[in-house]
Amino acid sequence: MWERTLQDLVRGLRANKKDEAKFIAKAVDEIRHEIKTDDMELKAGAVLKLTYLDMLGYDMSWASFHVVEVMSSPKVHLKSIGYLAAAQSFEQDTDVLMLTTNLLKKDLSSNPADIAVTLDGLSHIVTPELARDIAPELIAMLNHSRPNIRKRAILALYKTLVKYPDAINLARARLEEKLDDLDPSVVATTVNVLCELARRNPKDYLALAPKLFHLLTSSTNNWMLIKIVKLFGSLSPHEPRLVKKLQPPITDLISTTPAISLLYECVHTCIIGGMLQGPSGDSLARMCVSKLAAFIQDADQNLKYIALLAMAKIVPTHPHLITEYQDTIIASVNDQDISIRMRALDLLSAMANRSNLQSIVQQLLAHLVGDAPSSLPTAGQSLVQSVSPVVIGAPKPNSPSQSPAYRLTLAQRILNLCSKSTYENVGNFEWYLSVLVDLANVANVDIGSEIRDQLVDIVGRVRGARRYAVSLMYTLLSDNSFINNTSEEGSCSEVLWAAAWICGEYSSELQEPQKLLPYLLQPDITTLAPDIIATYIQAAVKIFGFWASELAQRWRDDNLPEIRQAVDSVIKCVRGLAASQYLEVQERAANTVELFSFISADLSSYVPRSDVSSNSFAGTSLALDESTLLEEPTFPKSLYLIQPLFSIYELNPVATNAQANVVVPEGLDIDAWIVPPPPQVSSNINDDEDHEKKVKKVKKGKGKSLESSVNGKKRTKNNGEKVVPLPIESENDTAGEKLLREKRKAERLEQLKDDPYYIIDDRPKSTPEDVDSIPVVRLDDLPPIEPGFKTNNSLASLKASTQTLSSGFFVIDKDGEMPEGSKFLQQQQSPPQSMPNLTPSDSGSPRISSFQDDKVPKDTPVETIKVVRSKKKTTGKKKRTAPS
Repeated sequence: MWERTLQDLVRGLRANKKDEAKFIAKAVDEIRHEIKTDDMELKAGAVLKLTYLDMLGYDMSWASFHVVEVMSSPKVHLKSIGYLAAAQSFEQDTDVLMLTTNLLKKDLSSNPADIAVTLDGLSHIVTPELARDIAPELIAMLNHSRPNIRKRAILALYKTLVKYPDAINLARARLEEKLDDLDPSVVATTVNVLCELARRNPKDYLALAPKLFHLLTSSTNNWMLIKIVKLFGSLSPHEPRLVKKLQPPITDLISTTPAISLLYECVHTCIIGGMLQGPSGDSLARMCVSKLAAFIQDADQNLKYIALLAMAKIVPTHPHLITEYQDTIIASVNDQDISIRMRALDLLSAMANRSNLQSIVQQLLAHLVGDAPSSLPTAGQSLVQSVSPVVIGAPKPNSPSQSPAYRLTLAQRILNLCSKSTYENVGNFEWYLSVLVDLANVANVDIGSEIRDQLVDIVGRVRGARRYAVSLMYTLLSDNSFINNTSEEGSCSEVLWAAAWICGEYSSELQEPQKLLPYLLQPDITTLAPDIIATYIQAAVKIFGFWASELAQRWRDDNLPEIRQAVDSVIKCVRGLAASQYLEVQERAANTVELFSFISADLSSYVPRSDVSSNSFAGTSLALDESTLLEEPTFPKSLYLIQPLFSIYELNPVATNAQANVVVPEGLDIDAWIVPPPPQVSSNINDDEDHEKKVKKVKKGKGKSLESSVNGKKRTKNNGEKVVPLPIESENDTAGEKLLREKRKAERLEQLKDDPYYIIDDRPKSTPEDVDSIPVVRLDDLPPIEPGFKTNNSLASLKASTQTLSSGFFVIDKDGEMPEGSKFLQQQQSPPQSMPNLTPSDSGSPRISSFQDDKVPKDTPVETIKVVRSKKKTTGKKKRTAPS
């Protein structure tokens, strides 16, 4: 009978590619018949064909028992087929593995050929149970007379120790003996196994250090030296004396070896083993860095990767050595391999400090500029011209290697570099503010929200940079090209939000605030996001308020047309936004229109002093005496309407743990339900509703008469308001029914008392009004009402903003504000004993005032204010008036 061999099966598969499944199904049927025969040769051939099909993805677990049968064959070439199939198809939970224990022990005591095959197969199929049972035989095999058997036994022992770690106590002594074996391959194998075992528990192998050191200084096998060096890298952190002992031989290897793999392992061992620490490690560190820098310039991408990875580990201890190769590292940022670019960015992040931050950031920006679109060239071109030295390998325009994802990562890395530890490496915040604006122009990715947050954070923390920030934001807001590009992807339009907020919050730093109003309220802002438009409106109101109050301090009648024109322009521009579909924009615009309409009306009614004086001298009916002219301010009062609304409190950064330091008030349970979940509602809810309709609600009070009607008709109050009475309870109800209804009503009211959508009238029903019990409030000790604000020079003058700001030193508020804690809360909760006399110094921030202080003489007695209660109609009682 002709049988199909493995070669025939392969040829058949190649010839039946169009109907492969049908051919394989037929072949598997043939294999099922062949594998059940008593002919071991035919059975082994069937197992070999199943092994090939298993590599193609077809299951052969159904033939596990037949594989064990082939493994037990006395012929070596058949036994090797069985072990090959077992190594490929057996899993840890294969049930027939329990049948192989005695078979493995028998094969390990057989001829060398069977032992070699068994050891090779055992290392793939060993389980914890097999490892426990077979470990003594493997340890005994370490003393076999043949080197190839000893080498295989050591490797199989490692797999056994991984599955059964308790056997290490018996095997450690034998493994230590194999370090002195006469065969170099056995020694190399032993070092390899010890290196892997020491990674799991290095302290157990410190006793092997003398023998390993002897091998390190005497061996010429590079592969074994690599393993020994790695082994010492695991042992050195646990034995400080090894560091000084290993420095000379490892330094010699780094200087002399031509093998790159061995050189890298020596450098890596120096890093992780702590050999670069101390004065003696400086020369070794310099040598390691120089070798790694040569790797970065090598054409091999693998060497570049591992060199950047190793340099990132040296930076924490020797940053000055890495900084010498800064240009070489930055050149790797433009490598075609994305993994190398990411490792270069990681290294730059680790090596950045206060001295080299500007150089690193500018060169990273240059990479973004090289790939920036032509629509945003302004900041980029100026930045490229200022970069020095020229970046090696700068990217070409529209480089395909800079994908949007990579550009986003690069931009985020720039922000993280500068904001690390609350900007500890930034020495000049004016420079960094310019970098943020340039990054918004050239990033071409969606990173505007992060730039916005940092702009606001810096201006809030660094007072010395506010003037420059305001001038920079003024330039940004007045650049219409930025608004025109907001519709493009990656336009960073959120930066406009920060620009408007900064100019509005710190408008005192603006030299000419009124010139910014047309840019904030131009028609093109409707293309922006709703939150940006709302911020534009709010900033315009703040800027106008500051400008108007500043103008009032140096008021001249010639300023009236200018202020009128500005108010009319604001009303005209904002009125169109009041019809916006966005609620926030609509609300702010409507409030602004009403506020400026009031200012416009006040400006229209304002009469300049020159006109009043001329009319008085002319003897007209508008003539006023001199005292009246002195009492009235010389400027429209509405100019001070807006500014105090935004200058009472100063916005400061808040500490990160401020919320955690707020004292929780007594009786407040944060974990309690505000509105508890509804309980199970009874099925008789309709009865409760009927009962509610039957409740009679009658309220009697003095001075209120209700014209009632019978049988549920309408009633009217004295003022004509109609009231519909509730139906009364039935007189035929039994006492049990009334009690049940009252109980249901009480339960329902208990359920609804915490419902925010259900209003419960908890006022007392029958308590009459007692006029005599109303306390009389005396206002004798209140301060007199001030007719205006006092004039002071607390507001910064616009002329002061022209002075140049020294950028040599910046103070960063890193901590932020903290709550005053329980003391603050106690002060808030305790009622004041008397109202203090509020003055500008009591409010916490200076107020702007130009009103006169002598309208009411201080010695003039203040008339007592009488509180009189309104008259009420009473029935049979006299009207009472509260005594003064």
